[in-house]
Order: sequence, then C-alpha cells, then structure tokens
Amino acid sequence: MARVRWMSMLSGVATLIGIAVVIGVVGYRIFRSEGSVATSAEIVAMLPKGARVVATATAGDRIIVTVDIQGSTEIRAFDARTLQPAGRLRFVSEP
Repeated sequence: MARVRWMSMLSGVATLIGIAVVIGVVGYRIFRSEGSVATSAEIVAMLPKGARVVATATAGDRIIVTVDIQGSTEIRAFDARTLQPAGRLRFVSEP
C-alpha cells in the first residue's frame, strides 16, 4: 500500500510540474512576442513614370512587389516590419 501511495504521489508531482512548464511557456510566448501589437505605417514608394504594379506577395518577413517599367520587369522586396526596401531584382532583355 505504501508503494502505491508513493507512486501516486510521484505521478501527481510530475503532472503538476508538466502543467507548470506548459503554462510558463505559453505565458512567456504571449508576453515576449515581437510585433504582436498592430501598428499602422504609411510609406510612399516612388515608381518611375509609366510604371505599374503587376503583382504583390509575401515571402516570410518580406513584401514582394512586381513592377512593370515600360516593358521590363522589376521585383522589389520590402521588410514587412519596417517597410524599408530590402532588395531589387531587374529583368531586362538582351539587345
């Protein structure tokens, strides 16, 4: 009987520790998450005259914008958090 009591107590303690760990991890993720607060930002990206936006997409933490500039295609990448330009890829035809 003493052995059953000991095993039951050990199982209860292990269960309580497991529940405490899960609650701790969930609390940590809630209070330490980055960028969880929605902020609004207004950024103006200047395009050359005659350019038009063909498509937009997201890729990880980037915003991808495909632009048609008088027959040539350009892909511009922006950081999703800061909306700062992250890169540019141009496609041109050989002469």
